[in-house]
Amino acid sequence: MKFAIITYIEHAVYNGKFYSYEPYISEMNIWLNGVDEFMVLAPKINRKPLVGETAYIKDPVFAEVPALSFKGLTNILLSIFRTPLILIKIYRICLEADHIHLRCPGNISFLGCIIQIFFPKKQKTVKYAGNWDPESDQPLSYRLQKWILNNRFLSRNIKVLVYGKWKNQSDNIIPFFTASFSEEEISPVNKEFDKSLKFMFVGSLSEGKRPLIAIKLVEALISQGVDASLKLYGNGVLLEELEDYIKNSTFSEAISIVGFRNKKELKQRYRESNFLVLPSKSEGWPKALAEAMFFGCIPVATNVSCVSWMMGEGERGVVIPADPDHAKKIILDKLENRNALKAISKNAQKWSQQYTLERFETEIRKFL
Repeated sequence: MKFAIITYIEHAVYNGKFYSYEPYISEMNIWLNGVDEFMVLAPKINRKPLVGETAYIKDPVFAEVPALSFKGLTNILLSIFRTPLILIKIYRICLEADHIHLRCPGNISFLGCIIQIFFPKKQKTVKYAGNWDPESDQPLSYRLQKWILNNRFLSRNIKVLVYGKWKNQSDNIIPFFTASFSEEEISPVNKEFDKSLKFMFVGSLSEGKRPLIAIKLVEALISQGVDASLKLYGNGVLLEELEDYIKNSTFSEAISIVGFRNKKELKQRYRESNFLVLPSKSEGWPKALAEAMFFGCIPVATNVSCVSWMMGEGERGVVIPADPDHAKKIILDKLENRNALKAISKNAQKWSQQYTLERFETEIRKFL
């Protein structure tokens, strides 16, 4: 089988190997276990892999395309000029492939959504890694991608893997998941909530993830007499700004930025912590949230995408607003019954431990 991946994700080339964002590559390596040959159409850059990047388990046939950006007049004009060439390359790779796999949403993926219409008999899968919520406010290009993929006339012989269960969707749409840990890593974790409470934040230090809300929430809890601390795991554009904020905070001794850590170390931190705070503006499948739940770390998150569904409408997590003061009141209320928190932790483990790497690979093979 010739398997073609069409994606907007940039790939770094070093010593003949292709590297990219570790969660994406790790997932694709599971797909590749079931294929003979694969092709990748994506932007490319020649450099050493960065921290958090890894390589494919097999060497692809790589079709390089330029990245597209529609921010700023120069980028818009360049992208308009480049689009016809990219469409031609996508058509050629689809023509050669036995199975077409799109990684959405993204500008290049949008072009892939259009080209796949002309291959109604070919087997196709789409990993929609963004927010599929039909009611959410999203860019026009995202809404168009979702409309094309959901339309059974335009998109045939296709399975679109989305996060969460949504009403009024066509048969093209398949609720799906992402996995980080194996069955061998399942073990009961008994959390204690009557001592010092450890909070953690895992993700990019960016506007979209809103780490400052996590900081202000823990500050508000400490100001109310709660014995709490927060560690932030991740890097990003807000690093210096957040470091300055913490330095000038009254509660700076209880809050620290640890930086990027690999999955092995994060696994231990999940075991030790009580709560994971994730006040994101938008999510697809929030991987850090599911990982934390796997080890009984209670998720505290804003209600975006499939988050509320993942947390069982409050049975295995705490839904909060983006306002730290309002969120503080909700957490304080939960802390009144610490035995109930133990039950939430157990529920979180039980739910997340369904979604193992072994189950993920089994489900993927069905699509191949």
